[in-house]
Amino acid sequence: MSQFKRSDGRANDELRPIKAEMHVLKNADGSAYFEMGNTKVIAAVYGPREYYPKQLALPQESMVRVRYHMIPFSVKERKSPALTRREIEISKVIKEAFGGCIKKDLFPRSTIDVYIEVLNADGSTRVASINAVSLALVDAGIFLYDLVAAVSVGKIHDQLIVDLTGDEDQNSEADMPIAMMPSLNKILLLQMDGTLTVEEFNNLMKMGIQAIKKIYEIQKETIRSSLESVLKMYGQT
Repeated sequence: MSQFKRSDGRANDELRPIKAEMHVLKNADGSAYFEMGNTKVIAAVYGPREYYPKQLALPQESMVRVRYHMIPFSVKERKSPALTRREIEISKVIKEAFGGCIKKDLFPRSTIDVYIEVLNADGSTRVASINAVSLALVDAGIFLYDLVAAVSVGKIHDQLIVDLTGDEDQNSEADMPIAMMPSLNKILLLQMDGTLTVEEFNNLMKMGIQAIKKIYEIQKETIRSSLESVLKMYGQT
């Protein structure tokens, strides 16, 4: 049997500790904080609001714009505050994922702007960002077909694992971020870097979906707790 052990002692199918919170920014229409282990992300949503220039607005639906950014101190070696090609690519990936989730036809001629800041990066930043954005959209009152939950899965030392850390990501033989709408059983994001057999891919998909269901429950509980806090604020139960 393999003697492989994860550096943080987790089982292969075990998620890192997760912390989620909504309405963390006063000036945004919706916001959320999401933490997966040492990966910490904050997301803000502005809109729906009128799109400018008006002649470029879509007459039958809203436009979704996403900016994913890693702040300079989020990584070990300070990065430039300017957007990198990787950040632009991830912004596009997240935009496309939520394009199939938001009921855009309810907000014609408008824009929904999403801003993501990675506060601390330790692997799986794009999936943590997706989990944060999903909660921020709910906080902003944006109508969704379902919440979007995401997780990374991969292969390291011939072992299949869930929720990769930064070190695991760098040393993996394959990594695969997955995002889906769990109640609709619809996948919105599936990427892969590396090589897997068909059997390994199928097993990783099963492990990823099980992990996503756990994250989905955490998201729903976060929404429930946030709503209860608002009701208490106004003296309702």
